[in-house]
Amino acid sequence: MEDSSVPEQSSWAHLPDVCLRNIFRWLDDKDRSQAALVCVKWSQVMYSGSLWRCRTLVFYSRPSRTQALELQRALFYTKKFGRYLEHLEIKLPNPYSTTFTQRFQMIMRDLLSHLGNCNDHLVSLSIQYLELERYFWRSVVRAQFIQHLASFLRRMSKHLDCLDLKGARAALDNGCELLNSLSCLTHQSFVSKLNIEDFFSLHLHIYRSTLFHQTMSYFHSLVILSLNYNCLSDELLNILRENSAHSLSTLNIKCHISDPHEQVVWGMSWANLAKSAPKLTVNFFFERVLKHDHLARILLVDIPVSSLSLRSCYFSNPEWIMRPTLTSLIPAYHRMLQKLTLELNNDCEQLDEELLQLTLACKRLSYLKVWAYLSATFMERLLQNRAEGKCILTTIKVKIYTAQEYTTQEDQLLCAIYKRFKYLIDSELNYFATTCPV
Repeated sequence: MEDSSVPEQSSWAHLPDVCLRNIFRWLDDKDRSQAALVCVKWSQVMYSGSLWRCRTLVFYSRPSRTQALELQRALFYTKKFGRYLEHLEIKLPNPYSTTFTQRFQMIMRDLLSHLGNCNDHLVSLSIQYLELERYFWRSVVRAQFIQHLASFLRRMSKHLDCLDLKGARAALDNGCELLNSLSCLTHQSFVSKLNIEDFFSLHLHIYRSTLFHQTMSYFHSLVILSLNYNCLSDELLNILRENSAHSLSTLNIKCHISDPHEQVVWGMSWANLAKSAPKLTVNFFFERVLKHDHLARILLVDIPVSSLSLRSCYFSNPEWIMRPTLTSLIPAYHRMLQKLTLELNNDCEQLDEELLQLTLACKRLSYLKVWAYLSATFMERLLQNRAEGKCILTTIKVKIYTAQEYTTQEDQLLCAIYKRFKYLIDSELNYFATTCPV
């Protein structure tokens, strides 16, 4: 006869620890803290290091009470379980007040100090869009923050593999101080992924700086490097060839209208780097740099370009004539180009035929995104080429600009084109096409 006095246990009590960890991994901090109160076993599982390897902290300029509590809770758990952290991401949406930056600096001082003392295996750190050049960073607060961050990077330099400081907008000496912190112990840095896009203040001619070149010479194992074109020079390419050719696989280069981009980088420097780093691919991102003579000075045939993005950002300039770029510059990369993004304000220039010929010439092109003044029949001809196997596009995203207020006729034509090629679109393509009155 069964003993009815023994309480029946839930099946949850018999779940293996690995199953509990997989479930708890989907919970936020508040739910995890409540789950830890259920029983001793759940509390023990909550201390598993695998649950605390990744952490994202969001600092709001004007936090609501709920957001403030979430931040306090996140900081508490970061300090409590900081020894397990491997990936730390700090986000700052719209830092725009001196009060906020001062409070942020004080919190980061304590947080980085604690992690520096307890953690010995952080491999990834991301702090994007610090915007250190802006008025809301008082000079004393900025100097203190850079000092604390540099000290933390020195402590983490032995095992840090990925550093993302995109949008820091630091002065040249401050920026180099932070990067030098990664190599101060051994005069070498083994960071493999470095994002310094928009890392330096606007309008700086970084490519002229011997301090920057010396700083970059300490990096010996770069795999992915993201930076601005105003950092690029023959000296930098030679440094990368000498120190990271064995590992370098990706260069992401942003060229913005506000950054200097008049320097001459010789094709021989690119050719030597490409020869020494056979795995190298280069991705260019141009924002409002669309004049053909500017692009021709930058887009040399020796560069192994895999991805190219040209964006006008809704600005218009009569000197931005895109036809020669589409017919002479970009086709030079027909053997390697895989991704092409064009966001153009070309209301006086029809580019349907040039774009179609470009997709046929670039045999490896699989991704095409075009925001431009085009005709709706462009889509029909493009899909027809894809259906006939004349190109290998797998992603097609097109926004057809039009000066007309009403786009009913164009929308109906796009709908008819979609129905005609629905079998292809649904089975083989990531497809988007629409009209946009401008």
